[in-house]
Amino acid sequence: MITNLDPESALFLADVNRIQQRLADANSQVSSGKKINVASDAPDQIDSLLQLRADQQSNTQIESNLTLAQADANGADNALSAAIHLMDRAVTLATRGATATSDATTQANLAQEVQSLQEQMVSYSQTRVQGRYIFSGDLDGSPSYALDLTAPNGVDQLSNSASTRQIENPAGGSFPASKTAQEIFDDQNPDGTPAADNVFAALNALRTALLNNDSNAIGSSIGALEQASDHLNSMEAFYGTVENRIQDATSFASQYDTQLQTEISQKQDADVTAAALGLTQANTQLQAAYQARAKMPHTSLFDFLV
Repeated sequence: MITNLDPESALFLADVNRIQQRLADANSQVSSGKKINVASDAPDQIDSLLQLRADQQSNTQIESNLTLAQADANGADNALSAAIHLMDRAVTLATRGATATSDATTQANLAQEVQSLQEQMVSYSQTRVQGRYIFSGDLDGSPSYALDLTAPNGVDQLSNSASTRQIENPAGGSFPASKTAQEIFDDQNPDGTPAADNVFAALNALRTALLNNDSNAIGSSIGALEQASDHLNSMEAFYGTVENRIQDATSFASQYDTQLQTEISQKQDADVTAAALGLTQANTQLQAAYQARAKMPHTSLFDFLV
């Protein structure tokens, strides 16, 4: 390309352009606090910066999921703790009913109280957290059980959805975080019959024995109630472990978020002090360049052709 500029003028303009670019870069860093505002600012850093931001976004989502899981685990732990106390009360009632001095009226009154315990136990199986039935497995929009005193174990099973959800651990991997109402309250043998530690069945057997004033059956129910109570304790222990794992995962996620933020900051945040100094220096250099250019002689060959 042919230019009308003499070499000296062209060099001057090139120097001015470089100074103005440094001036624009410094001004952008000072005003935004970032040394990377567009991809062209640091093309070699964009891929790693985008990956860090993606990792941070994923970690933020995991933290949110952990918060929800913690609420579920706390709700389950509280429900199971109350259920265990309820079973302790059932054992007390069974022990009282098994005494030879209990008459039919006393047994009927005890049976009425056991029925109340059954109602409460079913309500624990229907525990909701943030509108979700946390013991209903993957179908958490409705309860898994309803009270039905005419049924063999005193309840109707409304659904039997497995709990397949896993909690993602930011440190790697995932872990299960919930049990279903069937696993907790209605433990069954492989053939579908109530297991020895079945909570619903133990309570209903006690109520039925009291209504029949059957001292032997009442006495036999105590062992089943104790096994059911032990089962509830094991379920509460499961949720205690889950709460600890969630807490550990949350702590890791918080630390990882700090680490990611630091790495992102190192890549994109400007040294505002250095940028401000560069801005001042660029302004000074630009003014000096203009002043030097103004003092240069402006004569040409045509000035001598007179």
